[in-house]
Amino acid sequence: MNQHIQQILDNPLAALAIVGNLVIIESLLSVDNAAVLATMVGDLPPEQRKKALRYGIFGAYVFRGICILFASFLIDFWYLKPLGGLYLLYLVWDHFRAGPAHDEEHVEKEKSWLYRNTLGLFGKFWATVALIELMDLAFSIDNVFAVVAFTDNLILIIAGVFIGILAMRLVAQAFVLLMGKYPFLETAAFVVIGILGLKLLLSLFEHYQPNSPFTTFLKSEGADVGLTVLTVAVFLVPWVTSALFNYPRRMGGS
Repeated sequence: MNQHIQQILDNPLAALAIVGNLVIIESLLSVDNAAVLATMVGDLPPEQRKKALRYGIFGAYVFRGICILFASFLIDFWYLKPLGGLYLLYLVWDHFRAGPAHDEEHVEKEKSWLYRNTLGLFGKFWATVALIELMDLAFSIDNVFAVVAFTDNLILIIAGVFIGILAMRLVAQAFVLLMGKYPFLETAAFVVIGILGLKLLLSLFEHYQPNSPFTTFLKSEGADVGLTVLTVAVFLVPWVTSALFNYPRRMGGS
């Protein structure tokens, strides 16, 4: 643990850049996660919806905490980085393959074995909570895998994971609202995911060419900071030009 702390102290800007990238990854992945959870509570009475989601957030903390216990072992496997990169690139491919945005995804809870078998025993509310916890487990595995693939610093992993849980409730909701007003931000989001995926995939070059000048650059503090600036710019530049010149067009723009 001391070496992780020393790594942060030696390269504070790089550490902040890594955390920034982790927040971006977690936030973007959490947009879809939050949308799925929102549809799952849609058939509950309004007063029970927020309560069910609160239980879901508690489950997310528990499951991601368990995943962190395994993270200390996973970070020793160098090939997780390129695998994580391929996973992020698959998300990008799957998004653009699907074409234009479709209607909000609907989760048919009745098809779930867990929901059907808890509905009669505990009622609709607790059956929904149980299904949310199952989804939280699946989301935790996906998101923690992506985070672990990005850095081998356990402290930064912990920070990224728990920021991701807050992102599911806070940042993700803000992203959904922004994407509703500025639809092109969804494309920007997947461009960012693609950039981060390529960065992780380049770890193959780092592994097999450790003494290359390009590898030295990829591992440098400047590369980490530059990557964060680039990912933020992918969002910020089109948003500014849209706000000033209505290009790309925003919803309601003339």
